[in-house]
Amino acid sequence: MTSALSRLYCGPLEQLTPPLVSSTLPEDALPADQLLDANVIEERLERLAAQHQGNDIKAIASIWSQWHFAAVVVPALAANLLLERDLPVTLDEMAIQSDEHGCTRRLVLPHEGTPLPSLDAFQRFETLFQGHVSPLIEMLSCLSGASPRLFWSNFGNYFEYFANNAELHPMALPGVADEALRLVDHRVYPDGRRNPLFMPVRYLENETGERHRTRRLCCLRYRLDDCEYCGNCPLEATASTRAAKRAAVVQKFAPRREAPTNSTTDETCLAASGN
Repeated sequence: MTSALSRLYCGPLEQLTPPLVSSTLPEDALPADQLLDANVIEERLERLAAQHQGNDIKAIASIWSQWHFAAVVVPALAANLLLERDLPVTLDEMAIQSDEHGCTRRLVLPHEGTPLPSLDAFQRFETLFQGHVSPLIEMLSCLSGASPRLFWSNFGNYFEYFANNAELHPMALPGVADEALRLVDHRVYPDGRRNPLFMPVRYLENETGERHRTRRLCCLRYRLDDCEYCGNCPLEATASTRAAKRAAVVQKFAPRREAPTNSTTDETCLAASGN
């Protein structure tokens, strides 16, 4: 790895695996544009499904995308925000190395990137979005039947988290992530296009006034027998809020008997699953 990128892997990034920068493709690396081949993705999802002993294709595809986007977001945003460099992360430029379960564990890049063409929130991430995230999400959605919103939510969860914590890095200047956070706060682009990264998470207050980071859409991992709800699950947050409200009503009107309520499927789960 060259010196420009190696400087990033200190402080909160010290324990993470940096991308491999090499003009030669390692034997175990897969050109990333092959991820647009349905057979390639299916084989990786099958390996991951075997690990989880589950066959819910939407949940498996969601988990695979989380592993992949985690491997992509950290180096791409670190270079973008801290070095103002655009890494070569389009699918036809880079490659990936995977673990035994078919999940992406490391990026292989041909070079250390170029200066950003623009520092504006709606332009500086376009290489990543249009050249990598958008076409991959289209493939995952088509293959699994899950809504594209599910996969954008998975990506946005990591994007927002990294941006919100970027100032903890020793190389960060004040306001280093302002443009990234401005992006997730806008529903549409200046040209009128819908912004798929709009508000991927919300910060909700519980009954004690504590703020809790909650995803807007459920990632569906709970549909696998060996997975529980994640710590940011909107389904659990909604259930907790409803329970607190019911408890408040019961206390307010006790000993009045509470009428039975009908359970409904949370809209966040429906939106993610595409049902």
